[in-house]
Amino acid sequence: MKKTFRLACASCLLAIVSMPAQAERADREKPVQLEADRMSIDDLNKVQVLEGNVILIQGTLQILANRLVVTQDADGFQKGTATGGANGLARFKQKRDGKDDYVEGEAERIDYDARAEKSEFFNRAWVKSGLDEVRGAYISYDALNEKYLVTTGSGASKSATGAAQARVRAIIQPRSKNENPATPKGDPLTLKPAQSGK
Repeated sequence: MKKTFRLACASCLLAIVSMPAQAERADREKPVQLEADRMSIDDLNKVQVLEGNVILIQGTLQILANRLVVTQDADGFQKGTATGGANGLARFKQKRDGKDDYVEGEAERIDYDARAEKSEFFNRAWVKSGLDEVRGAYISYDALNEKYLVTTGSGASKSATGAAQARVRAIIQPRSKNENPATPKGDPLTLKPAQSGK
């Protein structure tokens, strides 16, 4: 059981650790601390489910949710889904690699696909990287191309309270004039216009 528990911890971490921006690399070498009211592991189908006040900590990485489900495909790639938590929001926070600031975010549901290196935040979504932040009904972050897509969602996309989110909002800090473009200090946010269908 101890070996199985460690494998579950590792799988949970792999599915979530590559959240938006350049995550603190040293976190991958730190032990994983997990707390939950319940945990079930299906080794045959490669599914781990943690439920009830879920807390995952590894180094600077923190995930808080009511439920965390991790699946693994035949090639070993993981997908993770964190849902619920305080006020119905799953939350994460992690120090950026080589920086003195953090990436943090929250949404009613946070999905991560390790194969595509893509994170998605659904309903009441908010992501902050350093002093830059974006807010909308849906946020997608493509780590391979370092791009964000933020939309207001469709009319069917509403928060847990039933209220529709009105508009996408972003705060993007100006770059320092003394900053050398060849060595940027932060990762800029790239916002795309909302696309219909999301």
